[in-house]
Amino acid sequence: MNDGLFFKIKLLLRSRTVPVIFLRRFSYKTIKRATNDFSRVITTSSNGTSYKARFEGDHAAVVKEIHLIDQEDDFFYREVQLLGRLNHRHVVSLTGFSVGQKKYPTLFLILYQINQFAFVSLITTFYFSSRFRFLIFENVENGSLKEHLNDPLRTPLNWRIRLKIAVGVAAALEYLHFFCDPPVYHVSISSNTIMLDENFDAKLSDVGLLGSGSDQVMAWRTSSSNETNGQVYGNIMYQLGLLILELITGQSSEKTGPDLIQWIEESCFPTSMDNMIDPDLGNNYDSRELKGLLAVARFCIKSVDKPNAYNYTPQIYRYLQRKVSIHTAWR
Repeated sequence: MNDGLFFKIKLLLRSRTVPVIFLRRFSYKTIKRATNDFSRVITTSSNGTSYKARFEGDHAAVVKEIHLIDQEDDFFYREVQLLGRLNHRHVVSLTGFSVGQKKYPTLFLILYQINQFAFVSLITTFYFSSRFRFLIFENVENGSLKEHLNDPLRTPLNWRIRLKIAVGVAAALEYLHFFCDPPVYHVSISSNTIMLDENFDAKLSDVGLLGSGSDQVMAWRTSSSNETNGQVYGNIMYQLGLLILELITGQSSEKTGPDLIQWIEESCFPTSMDNMIDPDLGNNYDSRELKGLLAVARFCIKSVDKPNAYNYTPQIYRYLQRKVSIHTAWR
C-alpha cells in the first residue's frame, strides 16, 4: 500500500476526542448484556432505538442508541459532556455512555489484495456504519405521560398531578434556558417525552441534539435546518402550549393537535372550556386554575413566531406557580 493510502486510513481511524471522565463509560458487551441482546425495545425511530436495561447490582436504566450519519466522535463527546452536566430534578439524568468501533472483518484484508482503492472506499463506509454510540439515562419509575393519559388500564391522573406536571416542565425550561452554560434550546416537549417518577414529578427526557428518541416534533409545523433562534424558542413555547392543552383535555396532540390549536385560538373558547376538559377528571378541578392554565397555553401558542419567546420562560413559570398554587424546587 502506498504512503498516501496509509495516511488516508490513519486519518480516518484516529481519535481526536478526549474521553468524558466524569461519566461512566460502558463497553458494548455490557450494553448488549444489560438489554438482553438488544431485545428490550421501548421505542424505535430514525434517530435510534431506546431499550430497557438492567445492569449489575439490579440497576435499571434506559439505553438510547444514537445514529449519527457521517459524524465523527468529537460531536458525540461534546454533546455527552453537555448532557452529563445537566442537574435538575425535572430533567432526566445522563448516567453513562458507550462509544466505539466494531471489529473489521477479514474480508477487508482480502479486498485490499484485489483492489486498494475499493478497499479505501469500503473501509470509509464501514467506519461510519459500524460505529456504536449509546447514552445511558436514569430509569424513571412511572413511564411516560402519554401512557398515563392514553392507557385505559391506568388510574387517571388527577387535577393536582396535572398541574404539578405543567409547573415542573416550565421549571425545567427555565433551568435549561437561563441556568445552563451554554443554554440548552434543543428540547422536545410532548406527552411522549415527559417522564413521571414515583412521585409523579415530570422529567424532560428529550434534551440536547442527542437526546431525541422520537420522530415527532410537530407534524403540522416543521422546522427547517436554517431556522432562526427565534423560531427555535417559539417552537419550544408552542410545544409547551400543546402539552398543557393535552393535560387539560386528555386528547393526544399527535392526533388532534390542529383541532386543539384552532379551539384555543377562537375568541369564544372560554365559553366552551368546560366541555373540553378531560372526562376522566369529571368535576374534580378548580375553575380558577383551569382558566390560568388555559391562559398560559394560549399565550404559548401565540408566541410561536416571536423572536424573543425564550424570555417568557421565567414569567410563565412564576405565573403558573402563582395561579395554580404549586411550587417546585429548583433542584
